Amino acid sequence: MACNFGQSAYNRPSSSRPFAMSLAVLRSRAISGMDAPEVIVEVHLAAGLPRFTLVGLPDTEVKEARDRVHAAIQNCRFEFPQRRITVNLAPADLPKESGRFDLPIALGILIATGQLKARDLDAHEFAGELALGGELRPVRGALAMVAAMASQTDATQRSCILPAASAAEAALVRSASILPARSLLEVCAHLAGQQPLTPLGAPAMATTSSEADLTEVKGQQQARRALEVAAAGAHSLLFSGPPGTGKSMLASRLPGILPPLTEAEALASAAVHSLAGRFRVEHWGQRPFRAPHHSASTAALVGGGSVPRPGEISLAHNGVLFLDEFSEFDRRVLEALREPLETGHVCISRAARRADFPARFQLIAAMNPCPCGWLGHANGKCRCTPEQVMKYRGKLSGPLLDRIDLLIEVPALSDDELQSRASSESSATVRQRVMAARERQLERQGKTNALLGSAEIDAYCTPDAAGSHLLRQAISRLSLSARAYHRVLKVARSIADLAGSEQITQAHIAEAIHYRRAAG
Repeated sequence: MACNFGQSAYNRPSSSRPFAMSLAVLRSRAISGMDAPEVIVEVHLAAGLPRFTLVGLPDTEVKEARDRVHAAIQNCRFEFPQRRITVNLAPADLPKESGRFDLPIALGILIATGQLKARDLDAHEFAGELALGGELRPVRGALAMVAAMASQTDATQRSCILPAASAAEAALVRSASILPARSLLEVCAHLAGQQPLTPLGAPAMATTSSEADLTEVKGQQQARRALEVAAAGAHSLLFSGPPGTGKSMLASRLPGILPPLTEAEALASAAVHSLAGRFRVEHWGQRPFRAPHHSASTAALVGGGSVPRPGEISLAHNGVLFLDEFSEFDRRVLEALREPLETGHVCISRAARRADFPARFQLIAAMNPCPCGWLGHANGKCRCTPEQVMKYRGKLSGPLLDRIDLLIEVPALSDDELQSRASSESSATVRQRVMAARERQLERQGKTNALLGSAEIDAYCTPDAAGSHLLRQAISRLSLSARAYHRVLKVARSIADLAGSEQITQAHIAEAIHYRRAAG
């Protein structure tokens, strides 16, 4: 964009140009976990030796704004004042991070020096990192910032001026007015009334169809059935079997049979990705599918850092977290999953900061039956001793396995199954049954079966007499814990919902128990 707007700043020598005002006040927002508290950016010019001071708990990235703002103002052909500049980011006790305050600081300097005559300054909020040439670069957490602005009663009439690269995600908040800008000069032209910025509309949700289809999976009818049950009730699932049996292939097809996200769910997932700086407009409306490597650390999986950031379990919020080579993860990393699997959120506490992130994900895991992977395979290659197998499986603690609803063995395919070209049900066909089962759950209890509490299990998951008798026998023979008992009932409820049955029968209980016995 041409820099003509700033040329008027040079009509007179700097020594003869008076300052129209010495104080400018603008609004922006910080990021604190999932929250975006309001920040008042105050810029004051005073007589004295040239100095640029930033106060208000700025971190290193914010302090470096001095050099970015200085260069951007000069390269846009404005004059940088040779006076004492004090920038206060209020409230003073709120930590500030990232380059999001570059834009309001630069605008404050231009307004305080009289080089920019701004209109309706209080009707806007500003955020954006400045390049040295004055271009605006994207900022992390734009969606969270705009959502906070839209929820604040006295801020609902404000517009938010953001870099064009961040505006698309912020526009997902339909009640907010988003004004995208590509440079500092475009923002100045808008505030001066010379060339108003055009509001941006909300993008359309992407389709949730997946290129990976269940028709590509040969055989494995029991594993396919377990995948369908898991999708119907949002249950966690663990596949165990030799290499090459289709465990990862099955897991990758789970998103294709899940119901589409509601707009509220999609917005919640997008907000987490925005905080991590990983939101992509083309993925808006698609269920997240996260598959971290087994070398991932605890901080990478559950979140962490000196400035708390969301981890993989939060990035998988309202989606699927796939942990391949489950038993190869560090045991401490896996143990960190126990609380989020139950609560659906994770709290990251540090000495100076605390952040809560949502983590309502569906866990799908896959592992080999032994260190070499060939235990139980017809090729007879396994040479693992019982002690080695026990140690390998012992990496998964009892409390963690107790929190997994379905545990399925995936055997090797026979020669006939491997060479067969017979087509099986498509993901679209299975998805229709899953959606029908989910609708029954929402009508009956307002949530998926996996989220039922103890009182709700008593109300909605009571089996018939024959089913109760079978369940009592299973409790005794399999030594089921109270948690495992409840999970059997919830899985049986999902099986009944897939069958369109209001009553949980003995057959439904038997199938649910089978998914627990496979753990042994």
